[in-house]
Amino acid sequence: MPNWSELLKELGQVGSTFDVLRRKYIADLARYTKRNVICYYSGFLNKPELGAAVAVNDIDKNGLMTTINGLDVSKGLDLVLHTPGGDTAATESIVDYLWSKFRGDVRCFVPQMAMSAGTMIACSCREIWMGKQSSLGPIDPQFGGIPAHGVLEEFKRAYREIIDDPRTIPVWQPVIAKYHPAFLGECEKAITWSNSLVEAWLKRNMLAGDPNRDATAAAIIIELGDHSVSLSHNRHLSATRCQDIGLKICDLEQDQKLQDKVLSVHHSYFHTLSSTGAFKIIENHKGMAFIQVAQQLLMAQPQQLMAAPLQQPGAALPVAPVMPIPALATEEARKAADATSGGRQQA
Repeated sequence: MPNWSELLKELGQVGSTFDVLRRKYIADLARYTKRNVICYYSGFLNKPELGAAVAVNDIDKNGLMTTINGLDVSKGLDLVLHTPGGDTAATESIVDYLWSKFRGDVRCFVPQMAMSAGTMIACSCREIWMGKQSSLGPIDPQFGGIPAHGVLEEFKRAYREIIDDPRTIPVWQPVIAKYHPAFLGECEKAITWSNSLVEAWLKRNMLAGDPNRDATAAAIIIELGDHSVSLSHNRHLSATRCQDIGLKICDLEQDQKLQDKVLSVHHSYFHTLSSTGAFKIIENHKGMAFIQVAQQLLMAQPQQLMAAPLQQPGAALPVAPVMPIPALATEEARKAADATSGGRQQA
């Protein structure tokens, strides 16, 4: 007969009903593809108030290290990706890590959205699987929500108008004054960095067998990386559009069984993210998970109790270590943290 500690351990291993449901469908997907499966899910649509915590960041590499450990890397990887994007440096580090482990044998599945830095990760893969409901997005870098391309365009316009008519100087002076010194140079470097990363990843993997890979990669970068072409960083690019610009897109609808299994995984994650405190989950088909959880902290205030988000790490069992995340105890603190993160280049 198991003792108290053994029963407690067994309860932890079984997990919540949400854990059981997710693991059932991830394992089913892996059995069908006969490949490793890792799901990377952000709760950016479910918990947008958490700001930068739901974006791609350096903590995510710990989740990938945890979930890749012990896998047979010769089977390749199917990465199911749902993210708004995030930090460019973290994205580069994650892509480099995935390449070092799987040498390019990575397929990216986008059941709904992989925007910005998520699109960059998808472009590093061998192929991208999308459905009619799926979207990728532009990769032009942002500084605190300000598009780097937009800043350069504004400076160029100001220069032209001032040269043509010096009377416009008073109009443009307060506009230009809002940017700190060297910001223009930082924008130029950020654009070069993002574009050069994706171009190199495309040539190394997705377009490796394309005899016109240089021209194809250049055309893709113009479509994804030029703000004057995409017009909005939040633009949703359909599977058809992504295929038209040169990306290797595989149609989920062509394999109905595969689409059903991928969407079952997707919906099980949305149930978890909508009904629990989890705001980011990285999990493999063997049940190893790296889960970050937001809890409610009740703070006594005059005449009322206010609920505010407190980020703390948590992991579904089998237990995976999770690095601590700074607490966001008040709305003011969250805004301050978001303002601080604005100094980093986001994609």
